[in-house]
Amino acid sequence: MTMKSDGLVDFNEAVQNPGKKLNFPVHTELESEEDIDLLEPISGELNGVSTGNILLISGKFKTKLVTECARCGEPIELEFEFSMSDEFDVEGVPSCYGSDGYAEVVQDEPQPIFKKNALILDSYVRQGLLINMPTQLLCSGSWEIPCPNQSESHTEALNAKGHPAMMQLEKFRSQDKA
Repeated sequence: MTMKSDGLVDFNEAVQNPGKKLNFPVHTELESEEDIDLLEPISGELNGVSTGNILLISGKFKTKLVTECARCGEPIELEFEFSMSDEFDVEGVPSCYGSDGYAEVVQDEPQPIFKKNALILDSYVRQGLLINMPTQLLCSGSWEIPCPNQSESHTEALNAKGHPAMMQLEKFRSQDKA
């Protein structure tokens, strides 16, 4: 199967020949992505097949990245695996059904994911990574266990009764009395 060197995965053969399954190895570093710190490139496999009206794309990927602890902000290295499965509408008559027919993937995304019938690999994989990444990763692995990198005063504030801002006011008030 052909994968163009400019970051496009060509699914035209599947779109023009419904039922034809295509498989592509994937290896990308998301070079234009500034918000995600990858330690290893994203690798995996991308599969596609057209029904004539819909292009079905699925993939399994893995990478190693750095994210921050939601509690203390310290960096956490994470080996991460994710999968994607998407359907894209196809318009037109596939060329295998007639000499003058040509089917094309419909563009309905705010940011283009296809260029003609070729998938823009980095855009697609980036979208899947961002959707599947954990949003509140913790150093300790649980909200019940104190974060090992957290300052002692922050831990005391968490264990104190009441809102932290009210606790600060109470400290200020007790200093005035003294």
